[in-house]
Amino acid sequence: MTHRNRPTIALLACLATATLLTSCTQESPEAGRPNTAPSSASTSEAATTAPPASSTTPTGVPQRPTAAAGLSLTAGEAFVRYYVSLMNYASTTGDIAPLMSVTTTNCKQCKGFADYVAKVNAANGGLTGDYLERVDDVPDLFRGEGGRLGGYAAVTIGAYTSKDSPSAKPVTSTVRKYRREFTLLAQQGSWVMAATSLVSQ
Repeated sequence: MTHRNRPTIALLACLATATLLTSCTQESPEAGRPNTAPSSASTSEAATTAPPASSTTPTGVPQRPTAAAGLSLTAGEAFVRYYVSLMNYASTTGDIAPLMSVTTTNCKQCKGFADYVAKVNAANGGLTGDYLERVDDVPDLFRGEGGRLGGYAAVTIGAYTSKDSPSAKPVTSTVRKYRREFTLLAQQGSWVMAATSLVSQ
């Protein structure tokens, strides 16, 4: 359950400056998604919790749900779920335009993810397996200075393989759970993504 209106402005400031301002590089191509297999300590647990591989594969451009309109905390939670659906759509198709249309221009992590999946995606064979990100819960949201909204979503990513080019050696990742930390900003009466980071659990 989401905690509403928590007075944690200091935490939001820390989140926005420390955790979420790490830029993506070629060494971390998917804005925090791993490009190597996890340690063996987490492999056995992850293998037992694999979500179904094909049940939520995007088939068309996700549309912003009515619940994600406006600037309430409820709209913020719905927007985060919607944003993840746009990330999944981009990973599947390579079409990053819908994702970037609800992203601020200075979100380095978002741009790093978008640049990567524009060239490495399921449509061109760069991603195979259960690469989709699933939101399990959005347990915390809080308002901060300047109209920001911060928090995190608990997410699961399945087992998948990525290849940066047809001749590249495949890299396999197992099922993992993460925290998708985020900062949202108000734009034209609704939330947009300003920063996001995927933190391994």
